[in-house]
Parts: sequence; structure tokens; C-alpha cells
Amino acid sequence: MNIHVTYGDPAALKAIQHGLGDEGIVLMEQGNEAVLIQENDGSASFAEADSYTVLDASGDISDGSFAVFNNIPVTEEGRELFEQRFMGRARKIEDTEGFGAIRVLRPLENDTYVILTIWTGEQAFHNWQTSQAYEQAHQKRGTDEGIDKKPNIFSRPSFVTTYKKPEHA
Repeated sequence: MNIHVTYGDPAALKAIQHGLGDEGIVLMEQGNEAVLIQENDGSASFAEADSYTVLDASGDISDGSFAVFNNIPVTEEGRELFEQRFMGRARKIEDTEGFGAIRVLRPLENDTYVILTIWTGEQAFHNWQTSQAYEQAHQKRGTDEGIDKKPNIFSRPSFVTTYKKPEHA
């Protein structure tokens, strides 16, 4: 399974989505930028895309209106450990109210992994961040056991981007 993501002007991406149909394609926006997410077993249906192999998946990417992209640059030597840690994740998120989907994504053409989560709304995501389940899922962060303390794992700091389904969609 693959995920392909393209970024651009909301109107332009809406036109692309309209031309492709809605099967396995989700459009989200944030201000003047939009993202088109396609999930399939093949290649991207649009010209420019960041493509990923899905390492782990739960839920349906169309089951929500708020997307969170946790972008994590990983060094070549850190890839194996990073993937092992995420494959052994606590899986607490799936039981959280408002959870729609999660995809752990390995980049095909760059060093930035993405943990994509889909929520029924922004508040559901914030509720997850303040929950005991979140604390349990991230309990090793900042400790000697945490992957964030291992040398040569991350090439740059991670960053988060968020998008919402257009209200008129």
C-alpha cells in the first residue's frame, strides 16, 4: 500500500481531485495551502507527489475532517531502529474517541517519515494529546530508553503540519 501527497493551491487541487474522482483521495486545506492525499497500491495519479510506503495502517483515511502530519527526518543509519520502534508502538491511539486513521509512512524519495493521523475534528486530536493513553504511548520520550535520545537517528528536528477538510466539501 502506498500514500501519495501533493501540495498546492486549494482550487488547483480541487480540480485535480474532481478529475480523478473521490476513490482513495482526500483533500484537506489550511489557509491558502491544500494537500491531496491518495492511497493506492500503485503510483500517484498526479504529476508531483511525495510518495510513501505504508508501514502500518489502521482506520480509513476518509474517516475524519482533520489531518495531522508528524514529519520526522531520519538519517539513513537510523531508519531501521526508527521503523522497529514504530512497528512496536503502543497502539493506544486507535481506542481514542475521534480517531479516524493512522498511517506510518516510509519516504520513497527523501529522508522524512510521516506519521499521518486523521481525526473527526481538531478537538479530538487535542483530546488525544492530553489523554493518559497519549502519555502511555510516549512515556519513553525524553528518557534514556526513548528513541529521541539515541545518537544519529534524526537528521533535523521534526515538525507538524495540520489540515482540515473544506467545510463546503
